[in-house]
Amino acid sequence: LTSVVTYAPFTLFPSPVPKDTFHQALAVQTHYNRLVDKISQDSSFLEEALATTIKVDDFTGRLFNIYRHVLQEGKIQSIVLGLNRSDYMLDQNGDGSASLKQIEINTIAASFGGLASHTPNVHRHILKVAGRLEDSKRILDNNPSAGLAKGLAKAWELYGSERAVVLYLVEELQRNIFDHRYVENELWKRNIPVIRRQFEDVAKTGFLDQDKRLFVDGREVAIVYFRNGYMPQNYTEQNWEARLMMERSMAVKCPDISTHLAGTKKVQQELARPGVLERFFPGEPDVVDQIRATFAGLYTLDMGPEGDKTVAMALAKPDQFVLKPQREGGGNNLYGAEICQVLEGVKQSTERMAYILMDKVQPRPVHNYLLRLGTPLKLSTCLSELGVFGAYVRHGQDMVLNECAGHLLRTKSDEHSDGGVAAGVAVLDNPLLV
Repeated sequence: LTSVVTYAPFTLFPSPVPKDTFHQALAVQTHYNRLVDKISQDSSFLEEALATTIKVDDFTGRLFNIYRHVLQEGKIQSIVLGLNRSDYMLDQNGDGSASLKQIEINTIAASFGGLASHTPNVHRHILKVAGRLEDSKRILDNNPSAGLAKGLAKAWELYGSERAVVLYLVEELQRNIFDHRYVENELWKRNIPVIRRQFEDVAKTGFLDQDKRLFVDGREVAIVYFRNGYMPQNYTEQNWEARLMMERSMAVKCPDISTHLAGTKKVQQELARPGVLERFFPGEPDVVDQIRATFAGLYTLDMGPEGDKTVAMALAKPDQFVLKPQREGGGNNLYGAEICQVLEGVKQSTERMAYILMDKVQPRPVHNYLLRLGTPLKLSTCLSELGVFGAYVRHGQDMVLNECAGHLLRTKSDEHSDGGVAAGVAVLDNPLLV
């Protein structure tokens, strides 16, 4: 075992981010929180939006079966907790200005809130050492750990049992453990007990009592906080059973199954269709405009003339697009020549419906040093992605908490098209507003 503990990779210097686009991303977050929550309550929309996807994508189909089961049985928990992260890149316009474009929204296991709370002090220190005291003072405060914990704490209080625990649902080998711990420690500070368990533990020791309260290892669970369960390889048959049991239970799920589905790429693409946002925000044209301003071009690959047009467009100019399957966790998207390979293979079959096509955002590259264990130190040409954390709690029909919980800047060398920090490609960064 060579290295048990290593540092999280980070940039030597903070990266420049235009001030107005940064504030735009923070300002739209509470609207995105509401949007995700509204989608999760609209079963006919989810049913329509995902109808083609669940025919050809087994994983989304399995999730959808759980959703249908819970819907039929009737939801028994009226507390909803959402912790998400909306990711953006800055698209270079012809005139040199940049516009904010959403890459995706992560509604399950949105990570790096913990680590991002600790990166500002790293760059403040580095800039002082480098003799850049004035720049050092410009590094923004950022504490997503506290913002995410606030959501968890609010939901725990509403659940109303002091003995009940927050269950972090985790995988066995957790490289990103410190990120979890920072948020967890915020909960312990508030005297909220936390346990960490795997699907296997829930399968073995978990049960529902007559009121459908969830018990795991003999302890009542107030909140199941999923930091695992977003990829097909996270599931055995037994794990699917455990997921269903948790979803049927009285425990607050973060996210519940409908909120998990609201974060799929197919839903993202459907939201970009004309008139869809208006369905969720009737009489709020300004909210619709703020959200729509962040959409990149998104295109369906469903069977029929519209999908055929998308295929032709992608094959003609593959470098202008990204082909996205319904997957989370980074490293799944396809670019350039890969788009042609995949589409040539599936263009005549329904398998193409498992994907969506999106405009490729063309950010302006910046230069920085990426510090990662075992990687030689060199000046790299880099691209950055800005994430904004959201936290909300709804109780029945009342939004009792709806906040922007902080931000995250991740930077990677421009040789990598896809993948985040956990996928071993991006590193942690801070914005220096310009």
